[in-house]
Amino acid sequence: MNLSRKLLVGVALTSLLLSGCTSKITEKEQYSGFLSNYNNLQEVTTPSGETAMRWVTPSWNPKAYDTVAFKQLELYPAPKPNERVNRQTLDQLQTYMTDNAKSVLSQKYRVVPNVQSAPAGSRVLVIRAAITGVSASNEGMKWYEVVPVAAVVGATQAASGHRDQDTELYLEAEMVDASNGQTVAKVVRKVFGKQLKNASQQVTANDFKAAIQKLNSDLQAFLR
Repeated sequence: MNLSRKLLVGVALTSLLLSGCTSKITEKEQYSGFLSNYNNLQEVTTPSGETAMRWVTPSWNPKAYDTVAFKQLELYPAPKPNERVNRQTLDQLQTYMTDNAKSVLSQKYRVVPNVQSAPAGSRVLVIRAAITGVSASNEGMKWYEVVPVAAVVGATQAASGHRDQDTELYLEAEMVDASNGQTVAKVVRKVFGKQLKNASQQVTANDFKAAIQKLNSDLQAFLR
């Protein structure tokens, strides 16, 4: 291999290393098992301009329901906090996202904690949702580095030294028609929070607040 070709290959490899390979969607290997199944998910662009994996029944009609059964976002699997993502952060994310979701849902529906709490004759839509991962990484989360819910990816630094790190929040949700138990919509989504300055900076709930507002606007648009 001549010198110019070696230089070209070297530049290409360096560019690949430094640019990273952050995916805008949750990879299949990162699915948590929270949903009943992951069949027929397709990549879509949401009204806020973000990317998600989603399936919606062709007969979807948000006006077919007057009540939503939704208690809170779950942390799935069981949380395992560490020095980068502590339990307080997970609890704050759970509370903040639950409150925001209920606020959006209550604009259109009666919101109850479960189907049994719905008034007789209600047309109930059940929503199951969970935070399935939280991470901070140089190059985006690799599937083999996922630690459910409390995740922080590899501690190794990129060849360029200490670089900004992406913060990522993983979500899975499905909507079920309570009258027949059929899933009418499901989504797997990764959202990006603020960038951190280095690998020692803690991940906080505030890092994701702007991204969560996009989630809220997308949910609002989906229910129109």
